[in-house]
Amino acid sequence: MPDSESGHAQVVRKAGVVSLAVFLSRITGLVREITFAGLFGAGMVYDAFVAAYRIPNLLRDLLAEGALSSAFVTTYSQALSEEGAKQANSLSNRLATLLVPVVAVVCVAGTVFAPSIVQRLFPGYAAIEGKFELTVLLTRIMMPFLLFVVLAAKAMGVLNSHGKFGIPALASTLSNLTSVGIGLLLGFVLGPELGFEPIVGMALGTLLGGAVQYGCQVPSLRLTGLRFRPEAALRDPGVRQVLRLMGPATIGAAAVQINVMVNSVFASRLADASGEIINGPVSWLGYAFRFMQLPLGLFGVAIATATLPVISREAGAGRIDEFRDTLSRSLGLVFLLTIPSTVGLLVLSQPLIGVVYERGQFAASDTEQTALALAFYCLGLVGYASTKVLAPAFYALDNVRIPMMVSVFSIALNYTLNFVYIEILGWGHWALALSTSLVATLNSILLFVFMRSRLGGVGGNRLLRGGIKIGAASAGMGACCWICARFVEAALGPGTFVGRLAALLVTVPVGVGLIYWLCRLLRVPELELARSAIMASLARRSEPSG
Repeated sequence: MPDSESGHAQVVRKAGVVSLAVFLSRITGLVREITFAGLFGAGMVYDAFVAAYRIPNLLRDLLAEGALSSAFVTTYSQALSEEGAKQANSLSNRLATLLVPVVAVVCVAGTVFAPSIVQRLFPGYAAIEGKFELTVLLTRIMMPFLLFVVLAAKAMGVLNSHGKFGIPALASTLSNLTSVGIGLLLGFVLGPELGFEPIVGMALGTLLGGAVQYGCQVPSLRLTGLRFRPEAALRDPGVRQVLRLMGPATIGAAAVQINVMVNSVFASRLADASGEIINGPVSWLGYAFRFMQLPLGLFGVAIATATLPVISREAGAGRIDEFRDTLSRSLGLVFLLTIPSTVGLLVLSQPLIGVVYERGQFAASDTEQTALALAFYCLGLVGYASTKVLAPAFYALDNVRIPMMVSVFSIALNYTLNFVYIEILGWGHWALALSTSLVATLNSILLFVFMRSRLGGVGGNRLLRGGIKIGAASAGMGACCWICARFVEAALGPGTFVGRLAALLVTVPVGVGLIYWLCRLLRVPELELARSAIMASLARRSEPSG
């Protein structure tokens, strides 16, 4: 097997491991959201929680899962390959020695200046009695969450570079379970005795979930030989490379996260016809975006996580042809998995949101508004996932300027579109989801064009042919699923839980089977490549060890 194919097979196999772990993470995350929906609905309390969580989570996405992950994995993988585990682990210790105090200061500052931060980001909250004060309190509770997830991201980078993907991906599952379990215990069992509101207990549970996300990876870190010892070495070339990459990488990875935050800012001041601020838009957008994280995590994040160490080694060794081929095939796999997912979410957004969320405090009107936001958010799913693969590829090539420039342009464009849609045209919260999707798609296209120019091609013709075939197959699947869902729901009760659940139970398996059959019929190359890699992996595992 050629090296490029073995590299691609490695990505497919490891992406499968990550996908399984991420699936558990996203499912437990969905359980967490279902719990919030049932207990708090989409009103003032959950609006406050979403806003408070967004503040440290934005920094987490930018510093931990964005800049730190990409910059550190690239540098650590190259050090591991060229200098060995001892030097790579020394790099990890030196970086941790520098980062932990810095992030701790950021957490303290966020706690102290929480009122000013909330007032600036969510100005509409002050118009509703108690909403501003609650958001400030929750922000102060959850701010230290940032420190734990930065440590968790660095731990994940070390383990991924050593070819260990399962435990880091499962860490989020344990975090979700902890945040729900401890949150319910503190909020609804101990909270009344201690004199604080249930939502405060859920915020404390979220904080402890972050601690678990890091702590559960420590034993695996020790198995790789990594022991933390403070090492101050600002002049270390590896540390300087990580820091040099992190600055622009923070901006380069910022587009989606900042755009989602900007959506919340605009949503926080949406008003009805009488000019009164509305409770709910921040929650509707939050529930919808979290729901979309399931396919994005399963496919985009999983493929990107498995791809980055491989292309980092290929770039470090100067194997550009292999780099190009691995990147192209990873993008093809993204198309194969996300284009059908987009169509499926568009067709089934209403029954999906209804079955998952509509109970307790989450009303039928909340289902309608959240499903509308999901339909527009999912239009950008292909763009979101492609960017997850493309942006780190630039860092592997030691090019941070292009992702930074594209990201800055995307942020400015998103703000402009939001202002036009909301302030001038007076559209609703769904327009905020639409602008984010349009910008995410444009972001990925620009990154692809620049990467093609940088490499002299990224298999664009092959990707275009494959994308057209996948799009055609997805359109056929979508039409069939729409007819099937409407028929089943009409027979058992439109808008009822039973009707919606039955529609999903029938339609989803039909859709999965149909898209697979249509892609095989159209000879989509990405499907065959994925099947070949998976079958080869299974064959190796079945061989006798002796």
